Amino acid sequence: MVVGQFGQSIDARIATPTGHSHYINGAAGLAHLHRLRALVDAVVVGIGTAVADDPQLTVRHVAGPSPARVVIDPSGRLPITARLLAADGIRRIVVTRAETQTRLPIGVEHVALPSPRGQLAPDAILAALAERGFHRILIEGGADTVSRFLAAGCLDRLHVVIAPIILGAGRTSVSLAPIARVEEAMRVPMQIHKLGEEVLLDCDLSAQRIAVAKIST
Repeated sequence: MVVGQFGQSIDARIATPTGHSHYINGAAGLAHLHRLRALVDAVVVGIGTAVADDPQLTVRHVAGPSPARVVIDPSGRLPITARLLAADGIRRIVVTRAETQTRLPIGVEHVALPSPRGQLAPDAILAALAERGFHRILIEGGADTVSRFLAAGCLDRLHVVIAPIILGAGRTSVSLAPIARVEEAMRVPMQIHKLGEEVLLDCDLSAQRIAVAKIST
């Protein structure tokens, strides 16, 4: 089970043109994000988010266990001082290209994967995590990482939390290959929920989900 998550403005922005994004979503949106973290085995972010935001990826706004923390770091850019690598009893995993040389703190797991065309394939990442016992996974960010998992058919659900603000310019939440006609657009069943002043779009992507690993029980 793989869930992607965006927090965005009404006009689908996740940051201003300067990159500022703390915090587009309010207390209810942040609580929902932390609730998702508490329900999964592992939370995944890309190296851009890990470097720019230095997130902790823990559960602080709701009751529940913190998940394992996974960063996709193809070239080994993650500093050893990153907060998500902190030794707090939670598993920490760094996923790199097979040829990447990396220096990680003691106790941090290293997953090295092939990288055709220089990219780490989302299905290969999920298969590697499944082999390590992670069956419920949250793809939290950033926009490029969630978009890659979406484009690869690797998400069961996509949660979009919309804040009541309009930024007018800045980074957009989704980046996919262009289409020529509207009827080519990805159409998915969706449920709408109120989160205080914000709105949650719960998008069901299961119809286009690809199988990436056979998990023995």
